[in-house]
Amino acid sequence: MNRKALISAFLFFISALSILAQDSTGANRSGFFQNYWQSLINGNKDRTHEKPFDVSYTIAPSYTREGGFGLGATATGLYRMDMTDSTASPSNVAINVKASLKGFFSAIGNGINYFPDGRTRLVYSAHFSRKILNFWGTCFDACETNPTSEYVRTQFVVDADHNCRIGRCFYFGAVMNFNYTDASRIIDPSYLAGQNPSYFLTGLGASFQIDTRDVPTNPNKGIYLLLREVVYPQFLGTADMTDWSTTFTLCGYHPLWKGGVIAGDFYARFNSRNAPWTLREELGGVMGRMRGYYSGRYIDCNQVSVQVELRQHIASRFGCVAWIGGGTVFPSLPEFKWKNILPNGGIGLRVEFKHNINLRIDFGMGKETAGFTFGFSEAF
Repeated sequence: MNRKALISAFLFFISALSILAQDSTGANRSGFFQNYWQSLINGNKDRTHEKPFDVSYTIAPSYTREGGFGLGATATGLYRMDMTDSTASPSNVAINVKASLKGFFSAIGNGINYFPDGRTRLVYSAHFSRKILNFWGTCFDACETNPTSEYVRTQFVVDADHNCRIGRCFYFGAVMNFNYTDASRIIDPSYLAGQNPSYFLTGLGASFQIDTRDVPTNPNKGIYLLLREVVYPQFLGTADMTDWSTTFTLCGYHPLWKGGVIAGDFYARFNSRNAPWTLREELGGVMGRMRGYYSGRYIDCNQVSVQVELRQHIASRFGCVAWIGGGTVFPSLPEFKWKNILPNGGIGLRVEFKHNINLRIDFGMGKETAGFTFGFSEAF
């Protein structure tokens, strides 16, 4: 195993344990540091009825398969647009910035905003990154056979889903997706299979959801179903034709015993047959599926993946997980091959950083691969 990965994992555990550390120096600390430590020590308590915006932040070593060892800074906040509402979940926002010794840089912001009417919510994310990445191609067969190449990817993605609850658990929403991706310093341009190195795409669409989860950021029971359709009109981007994307997600959560939850996730996404490589599915990376795979190791138009995870609370703010699953990418449904399904499994640690928002570190394994992933909230 990579020595830097082990070092960064150890330091991550130390920084996580510091969340429970007590402020032993008392008056010797300035007000700033007292407030900082108190935000960590009491960060898992819901204080959104006491203050307009409850935020905690930390700086710690980080590690990714793609970027290697580096430094990360994270701020997570909870708030309520109606502080008198004690029944709804608080809104949340998280900002994560990472930089690595390999020239990797990323800034990610995401969250869920619950409006005072109790029926409307906005789920959003924004992501900017510049990464020096390994490259194998833009379809499964090429990724299986091509030797490792390299390129620099600069990407800016904004995604928003504004939806309204109808009845007890049905949601209908409008979707917007903005995607700019540029590939430069490509060692072997033939890996793009004739596509442009840069695309700007704007997607508009709709979503339908069934959501009975008790706590969306850390569910113990319920189901979540998402059906989402997005169209990328040719006149709103630089692609040669109008493209489309269909996403289906089904997750379920069920308590087993005290502190134990079994969770399942099925994910499928289908894109246009000749979709630009920037829209295609990638296994692994920082997302919560196929953890441990290098992002971009397998790329193609469509993805199907499934995983089952056992989550167990240990003590105080700590928990652990173990999961098993598999998935693959493929050009079209008629070309789906069972033999191309890749295995995945692993274990992870959880620390409740904010109320019902976990800081997570996972060690995932797969076909000829293994690695750590870090993130906030559960993988699914």
